[in-house]
Amino acid sequence: MKTLSRASRVVGLMVSLACLPLAAHGAMGNLATTYGVLPSDVASAQALSLFNGQVSATYYNPAYLASDDRGELTGALLHGDHDLRAAAGTSNGFQVRQGETLLDEPTQHTIIGMKTNLTSLTKFERPLYLGFVAGVEKYGSEMLAFESRTSLEGQYLTYGREPLFLNLGGALSPIDGLMLGGSARITLHSEAELVAQTDLAGNTQYESLNVSAKPSIRPVLGAAADLATLFCDSEDCLLDGVELAFSFRGYSNTKTTVSANTVIPGTIPSPGLTIALTTLDSYQPDIFTFGAQYKRDRWRVGVALEKQNWSDLEDELTRDTIKDQANLRFDDIIIPRIGAEWEFHEGMFLTGGVALQKSPLDSIQSLDVNYLDTDKTIIGLGAALELQDPYILAYPVRLEFGYQYQQLDERDFQLTTTDTSNPSNPYATVSAEGEVHVFSGSLTLKF
Repeated sequence: MKTLSRASRVVGLMVSLACLPLAAHGAMGNLATTYGVLPSDVASAQALSLFNGQVSATYYNPAYLASDDRGELTGALLHGDHDLRAAAGTSNGFQVRQGETLLDEPTQHTIIGMKTNLTSLTKFERPLYLGFVAGVEKYGSEMLAFESRTSLEGQYLTYGREPLFLNLGGALSPIDGLMLGGSARITLHSEAELVAQTDLAGNTQYESLNVSAKPSIRPVLGAAADLATLFCDSEDCLLDGVELAFSFRGYSNTKTTVSANTVIPGTIPSPGLTIALTTLDSYQPDIFTFGAQYKRDRWRVGVALEKQNWSDLEDELTRDTIKDQANLRFDDIIIPRIGAEWEFHEGMFLTGGVALQKSPLDSIQSLDVNYLDTDKTIIGLGAALELQDPYILAYPVRLEFGYQYQQLDERDFQLTTTDTSNPSNPYATVSAEGEVHVFSGSLTLKF
């Protein structure tokens, strides 16, 4: 039995080495739904994102790429500073941890996007637009931030480093006042296969290691309508300035499958000992969003209702070999958002927004995994400066800054484990709470 135990540890080490390129602090969230893609999305708490004609439209509402016939090139940086806590505790002498802070490591994204008019390449009478946006963690040095684990001290559901963010889509306006668009949300599904012969000291020979990653493509569909243009024949119209929009974002995830096989001569003969893991991270549920905007010459106000179908994640986690024992339960949630933008001086804009987000996590216990999540209030504020005739460049330049504050309400969870050294189960009750500060800046060249 001791020999088999040592062999299992050897294979466990091999699996860890196979997964090493993927290790980072990850979570069941992503850049766009957790914070916002560009400063305007961050500042409006995503309330105006359905009506944002910048490159982030490829994620929120690709139809709105057709709202502005100018092309653009955008570069942005996002910094999310976390202070996520759970009150430390002990139970019958079973130590949970020292201190209350669970996560204070930031997420740091570099974002680049482009939108262009492809009409000159086609014979269409109506304009056709193409846009893409991509983001990379740790200011461009980490493309696949991933970690899937159990945790004695607890771990937050939707915060951490964010994996590669990539959306590509297009839009057109088939008739005046109506815009339609579609895009693809691209994530990676990775596989690692390790075969080796080893001795009990962990020295390997006849090794074979194969690692591959393939894209997973999920749809994003959007539509937007200017009601006055669609239904009014005269300038004096009660619907003047009223716009409606709808988008559907299909579920997506980042998934990794690892298979390791070893033969230990004299201890574990062929076909050997096999360990197989399949786990997912950075899950985005199906999201349906409906929004309305009222726009005048110098200001606009918008509201959005966003339905996120988190209950589908329950089935996904039954196939996750790390989290399947947790018996996690999720609720579908509706997030209300309201935002406004004001051009207080020519080319100078102020943006603000508020959102109230209920936690989708219904479970207060999740065996070994110990996920934590709370209701949150999201407040955003931002400013933009658009220079129509910059000193050097021939085309307009837009500078933007966005700030967002997220307040996580206090919520109690019971920590559980299958560790045989634990004298009781659940072994502690902790109060999860915290706050997040998000800073984002961008430079956009219009052409």
